[in-house]
Amino acid sequence: MIRPDLSTPVPEHIGAAHFIGIGGSGMSGLAGMFLDRGIRVSGSDRADSAAMRRVEERGATVHVGHDAANLPAEVDAVVFTGAIWPENPEYLLAIERGIPVIHRSQALSWLIGGRRLVSVAGAHGKTTSTGMIVTALRALGTEPTFVNGGVIADLGVSSGTGSNEVFVIEADESDGTFLLYDTSIALITNVDPDHLDHWKSREAFYDGFRTFAGGAREAVVISSDDPGARVVAEGLAHEHVLSFGEAADADLRVTDIVTEGPVSFSLTHRGETVAGRLAVPGAHNAINAAGAVGVLLTLGYDLEGAVRAVEGFGGTVRRFELHGVERGVSVFDDYAHHPTEVAAALAAARTVVGDGRIIALHQPHTYSRTQEMFREFAEVLESHADHTVVLDVYGAREDPIPGVTGELVSGAFADPDHVHFVADWQAAADYTASVARDGDYIITLGCGNVYQIIPQVLQALAGEQD
Repeated sequence: MIRPDLSTPVPEHIGAAHFIGIGGSGMSGLAGMFLDRGIRVSGSDRADSAAMRRVEERGATVHVGHDAANLPAEVDAVVFTGAIWPENPEYLLAIERGIPVIHRSQALSWLIGGRRLVSVAGAHGKTTSTGMIVTALRALGTEPTFVNGGVIADLGVSSGTGSNEVFVIEADESDGTFLLYDTSIALITNVDPDHLDHWKSREAFYDGFRTFAGGAREAVVISSDDPGARVVAEGLAHEHVLSFGEAADADLRVTDIVTEGPVSFSLTHRGETVAGRLAVPGAHNAINAAGAVGVLLTLGYDLEGAVRAVEGFGGTVRRFELHGVERGVSVFDDYAHHPTEVAAALAAARTVVGDGRIIALHQPHTYSRTQEMFREFAEVLESHADHTVVLDVYGAREDPIPGVTGELVSGAFADPDHVHFVADWQAAADYTASVARDGDYIITLGCGNVYQIIPQVLQALAGEQD
């Protein structure tokens, strides 16, 4: 992993840019926006992906695999993601040639310029909340520019160039780069400590969010329910803070949440109450919607119009996304990779599965998170799923840690009959299909490549039927 050096100057003029890690949802969206500006784009990633092909269709030159030969002869800047390794050959060649090598957050800041920026931050809910804000603004007749961490289902893209002054981004707190942006309105969905490999301590994590919120030029919209967010809010001296959630003292209060099927709820602000209903399930999405509405209120929209606009949100890719149904078993995918996210995803599934069971197919993400949180993952999976199949760890940018495997999670279950650790993917797909029955939901969980097992699961289910 390369820690970003944000002191590297960004060139005033960029006519051609090369993206190392272009297949990521955020990086591919960023590359798409460079293309919108008429900038020549090239890039590479270690594996092929749909996101990579989408940016290629828009005009980028892409390569599968990292190689020094991928770097064009003429390029004004190289954009990298922190997930790459210091020995990446394209990165090393760019340094050798004296090409400005900038972190993706710097590239995004360069694109934003001086526009009115809405930055969405938090350990969970960022992608969904950003998608809700963008969808709602479009429904309200405006065209924001946006960069999201995932594809907005109704739009089919993770980024877009609009004509309005508003720019909406998912701001990444994992490496502290959300502090780089000149934010007008900050939305903080929660401050559940994560990425402590970067922040080192919970207090440092909280301090980062305090700095982020304190720098917002117009307003801060922050959760009233999340314990970490309340700690951050208590230390804020900002003049314009709007809290949202179920707490009795929330400025924008959520009540009457009904989770059977698509979630419905009521929002109350300054004595006015408006009922809403989303197309997506889960109580957590009612809270996400409240945060999005809070942003719309600070942008000058009224409560009724804001709620109606948010109702049109159709979800984001890799958030409780249905991939197929075989012999009555529905197979979903969700990006959840933290215990809180896993609990929310499975709780949402429980509201719509009816009499069926939930079978979680969990891929732990990174060795450090697995080592730190394996007990929490086991507790959440055991309490929210009827059965769990655990794969091995997706290491991402990390080297393996001795003794840290998926078996660490499965071994922490109180009842071993509720979990099965299978390192081999085909064996895991076959086993998952063998225990599933008509009406069940199978849900892959993780932000690595676990979604790629879904065709094997569907094929195994079809084979069981034959």
